[in-house]
Amino acid sequence: MSRQRCRPATILAGLFVLALSAFLMPPASVASTATAGGASHTRAVPLTELTVVSEQVASGLQRPIALTGLPDGRMLIAEKNGTVRAYHPDTGLAPEPVLDLSARIDTSDNERGLLGITPAPNFARTKILYVAYTSLPAGALTLARVPLGAPERVQVLLTQEHAEYGNHNGGQVAFGRDGFLYWSLGDGGHANDPFKSGQNLGTLLGKIVRIDVNRSCGGKPYCVPSDNPFVRTRGARPEIWLYGLRNPWRFSVDPIDGSLWIGDVGQGLVEEINHIRPWQGGANLGWSCREGTPVFDPEQCRPGVRYTDPVFEYEHFMTESCSVTGGVVYRGSATPEARGTYVASDYCSTLAFAVRPKPDGSYETATIGNFPIQPTAIDADVHGELYVLSDLPGWLSRVRFERVPPASGGGAANR
Repeated sequence: MSRQRCRPATILAGLFVLALSAFLMPPASVASTATAGGASHTRAVPLTELTVVSEQVASGLQRPIALTGLPDGRMLIAEKNGTVRAYHPDTGLAPEPVLDLSARIDTSDNERGLLGITPAPNFARTKILYVAYTSLPAGALTLARVPLGAPERVQVLLTQEHAEYGNHNGGQVAFGRDGFLYWSLGDGGHANDPFKSGQNLGTLLGKIVRIDVNRSCGGKPYCVPSDNPFVRTRGARPEIWLYGLRNPWRFSVDPIDGSLWIGDVGQGLVEEINHIRPWQGGANLGWSCREGTPVFDPEQCRPGVRYTDPVFEYEHFMTESCSVTGGVVYRGSATPEARGTYVASDYCSTLAFAVRPKPDGSYETATIGNFPIQPTAIDADVHGELYVLSDLPGWLSRVRFERVPPASGGGAANR
């Protein structure tokens, strides 16, 4: 997990949009979520007229760390020790795990463990899950697939050595509208990017990768999409989609436009949110030349290199904030006025940050309340409605939006 900052080894008009949608058709499970939020044309209200309200619906979880919705209405909850629990709003939290991978999981550090989980687009037929975890014996970052309920059938797809430090493991996994699988990896841990991974295209550390898990190529159980940005770059790992990241342990894919929203944990000055469109593969998000927009390490900056700015950043230094928890774009139907709003939080302050693109290319942003304590994951069910996990208390909470009177002088500044 990325909640820990720099502790030692113990601590996203018109015809163009239609054309793009036709080209990047969503997988069935994602499309159903998008449809849930697309039936009405209720106008969005200013972010300052929204607040988040949370209702605890389950407890007794053991360090819940990742969350994903299934087509049958269940939410799967990954616990750090390697177990996966199932929750359904009609029947509550199932008493026994639906999957147990604990025999494979390295939990030797606070940020190691089972880190990410997502269903295959054809999950209703195959029951296949994709998971990210730190593996025994040395904490290698591992991407694998496994049938629900059959841990003995785990198939490892891709690994990245990560032995020296226990933190900055990344760990989010998600399918894009393009049908490819995206996986985030941290920069290798400790502090100050000790391996200079962020700007190094020769390693998967500090990157988001994009692979085709429906085919195998060259003896590997996956293929590299031909339009990945570095497939013809000498010395670069062809799996890389984005680089210049520190610890992007939570990102999400907007089911409507396929864009990535990335929460990248800062060193100690600022926390940042990045919004990357499908045509921005190869973007350099700056670390460790930059931390957010400020320069962090001038020696890692190169002349002529284009860095992609975050769309939102907030102060970490001398505040109650410590680590951004990336969230999702709301595409549900319960609150039509909030559709298209990206929400994220911070592990320590629990502030609810709202970000929404504007037609002119800028972004409307505001702080719209608080999530429950220690938010580790924010995700949507099959209907696009939101849930949030709380780490040490072991809670699952349902999230909804409410209208509030316009604030006077509050909220974050627009970018």
